[in-house]
Amino acid sequence: MRLDGPEGNFPPTRRTLAASLFFAGYASAALSSCASPVTTPSDELITEDVHVTGAGGYRLPAYLARPAGQGRRGTVIVVNEIFGIHEYIKDVCRRFAREGFVALAPDYFDRAGDPAPLTDFAQIRTIVATANHEQVMGDTQGAIDWLKAQRFVKRDAIGITGFCWGGTVVWMAAALSPDIKAGVAWYGRLVRPAAGSWGAEEERPWPYDIAAAIHAPVLGLYAENDRGIPLESVENMRAALSAADNPTGSEIIVYPGVQHGFHADYRESYNAEAAADGWARALTWFREHGVS
Repeated sequence: MRLDGPEGNFPPTRRTLAASLFFAGYASAALSSCASPVTTPSDELITEDVHVTGAGGYRLPAYLARPAGQGRRGTVIVVNEIFGIHEYIKDVCRRFAREGFVALAPDYFDRAGDPAPLTDFAQIRTIVATANHEQVMGDTQGAIDWLKAQRFVKRDAIGITGFCWGGTVVWMAAALSPDIKAGVAWYGRLVRPAAGSWGAEEERPWPYDIAAAIHAPVLGLYAENDRGIPLESVENMRAALSAADNPTGSEIIVYPGVQHGFHADYRESYNAEAAADGWARALTWFREHGVS
């Protein structure tokens, strides 16, 4: 059995390596038996668990990674996939920190639980479904407000990136707050899911619906062979941006021959070449658009 959906295609079974100490921090449901995840050292970095005030005044936990040196720096909010704040997301934060950024990953699913150790996708989806659009946007604004109050953050240099579920959040957040200067969306859903599909039950806008309201430049990084996000929806989003005159200069790149989740180095779908190219583009995008 394979899962075909917005989080890509992978076996919903526990991998033997998930039980090992090395892989204990990774999402059990998606871990590949041949995985060789990137591990970014934390020396010369400050990493800590913090709390921000999320939607409804909720005390929302978040993972923070930043350079140890003095001074204010540009910040990237890192939005997780459906598996929550597991080791891959924390490592992405450390990668940004080693590039000179402050990186913050809010735990959007904390109110309902932690999906990372689960192998049952029905349970994972139940947790994810509790994080509705209104809550997620409120949590994102809460993260922005917290960052702006920190002595190590440049208040006018805040960006956002996210993967799959989080990629969609990037597009939506780019229409939310003027504090966001740029976004990088990795294979996030762009249009409303078909009736009866996961996510279709919530009455909410999707990136395609708010293309004209996007005020920050977004770089979309997508996969040609993504079974959950057909190329038709990518072209529809491009058309929507064009129809809105795309004043921000938002751009979408499709990587040929790769699958959903090509940046996730703990999955079978990982593609080192596309991941490296996307990462380089993301860093350049943020720096060129004032997040540095």
